[in-house]
Amino acid sequence: MSKPFLSIERLTQTYPDGKGGTMTVFENASFGIEKGEFVCILGHSGCGKSTIMNILAGLAEPTSGVVKMDGLEVSGPSLDRGVVFQNYSLLPWLSALKNVTFGIKARHPDWSRDKVEAHARDFLSKVGLDGDVVNRKPSQLSGGMRQRVSIARAFANHPKLLLLDEPFGALDALTRGTIQEELLKIWSGTEQTVFMITHDIDEAILLADRILLMTNGPYARVAESVEITIPRPRKRTEIVEHPNYYAIRNHLVQFLGHRSKELAGQQTDADDLRPETVRIDHTQQDSAGHNPDTPPLRAVNH
Repeated sequence: MSKPFLSIERLTQTYPDGKGGTMTVFENASFGIEKGEFVCILGHSGCGKSTIMNILAGLAEPTSGVVKMDGLEVSGPSLDRGVVFQNYSLLPWLSALKNVTFGIKARHPDWSRDKVEAHARDFLSKVGLDGDVVNRKPSQLSGGMRQRVSIARAFANHPKLLLLDEPFGALDALTRGTIQEELLKIWSGTEQTVFMITHDIDEAILLADRILLMTNGPYARVAESVEITIPRPRKRTEIVEHPNYYAIRNHLVQFLGHRSKELAGQQTDADDLRPETVRIDHTQQDSAGHNPDTPPLRAVNH
């Protein structure tokens, strides 16, 4: 069996508990992500989602375990891994355009100035930024515009792995929806692999191929891998009509509302590390036209 593009193997993170002992945030996290796949991870605060992302980015070292990308162990930051943070992390003294060209020049030192700028403008245009606005500094941009710049900067460098840490959390609902759609358009035209943290269930269903579910900490673990059985392309206004949408959503809500707590604190079996695969599909019908996974409707008398 071939290894996935991104392989997370027995990742464990512990910290001193202030009493001479240690606290285990998550233990033996093990999962894989295929090349070009869009994966979201959901879990309550404190389960270690951001720590996992920092380890994938090379910004932190795990207590134990290993991360491999393309067969090579991840160690330290790399231009092959791009990160989009919730707080934008733009260079305040540079314009939107120069924030994007800064990374491109590091990625492609042999490119001419005109080629670098054209490439940057192309990706800014893909997220809805063009004209004079690209010459404004971050302080002159709205929150939505700043996040657009951050996304354009990450995609323009063509990283093999794109890491998104709640990138839309600080945006209003309308702006958030617009940028979600812009993100999907850019991603669908690339072969980039995406790993995203979010607390928004609907956002995860819209964007992801799979959703990883984490139990509560301590001893948090990646318990389930839920396949999103809704075909692409997806639109926010249309996916709610798909027969699988609410079934998937209800499963996620039940896990986060109940099972994540029920499973909390349970140390993992060393022989059973991978998350359970969950596939919910109400579009499959038998020869009689019935869905075998759906109980027949019955009359309810009031």
